[in-house]
Amino acid sequence: MPLLQNRFDDGFVVTTLDQAIDWARSSSLWPMTFGLACCAIEMMAVGAPRYDLDRFGAGAFRATPRQADLMIVAGTVNLKMAERVRRLYNQMPDPKFVIAMGACTCGGGPYYTYGYNVAKGVDLIVPVDVYVPGCPPRPEALLEGLMRVQDKIRRMKIIAREPVTEEPLIPTRTGRVQMPPELETQEKTIAYRLAQKEAAKPTK
Repeated sequence: MPLLQNRFDDGFVVTTLDQAIDWARSSSLWPMTFGLACCAIEMMAVGAPRYDLDRFGAGAFRATPRQADLMIVAGTVNLKMAERVRRLYNQMPDPKFVIAMGACTCGGGPYYTYGYNVAKGVDLIVPVDVYVPGCPPRPEALLEGLMRVQDKIRRMKIIAREPVTEEPLIPTRTGRVQMPPELETQEKTIAYRLAQKEAAKPTK
C-alpha cells in the first residue's frame, strides 16, 4: 500500500475491527467432543499428534456445548439421536458452525434406501456449513473442511453490517424418513424387489 508505506513504525499493524474479530475467531475454534459412529475415530485421529489439529487453533475439544462453537457431526445420525443433536446445537453460543463428516451424515450413506431409522442427512436437523464426504473420510479431509469453516469465518461482517443478499440456511424439514420414489408404496416396493432379484440372476 503506497499510501501507508513508511508512515508507521515497524510492528504497527493497520486493520479493521471486523478483520481482527474474524481472525481471532477463526484461529481459536473450539470443537465439541461429539462423535456418533465410526467417523468419530477419524475425528479422534485429527486431534492426535500425527495431524496436529492444534496448529489450526482448533485443538481444544470442549466437553460441553456451552463452551464450543464448532459441532463436528461424525457418524450416522439415527432418528432417536436427531432430537439430541438439535438440543446440543441450540445450547451452543452464537456464532456457531457445523461440519457434516461422512457419507451417512451428509445424506444417509448406505442406509439411504432401507435405513428406516437413519436421518437422511444431518442438514434436516441442523444447518450445515461444510460437508466432508467419504466413508469414512480421511483425517486430511476433515482438516480441509476445518479450513473451509475458517474461510467462512474470515468473510463474516460483525461491525460493518452489510445487507443480507440470501436467506439464511435454515432446515425446512425434520429428521423424519422420506422413502425414495421406488419404495413409496407397497406395490412399488414389491415391483422394485422383483426387478432387483431378476437383475441379480446369473446370465447363461
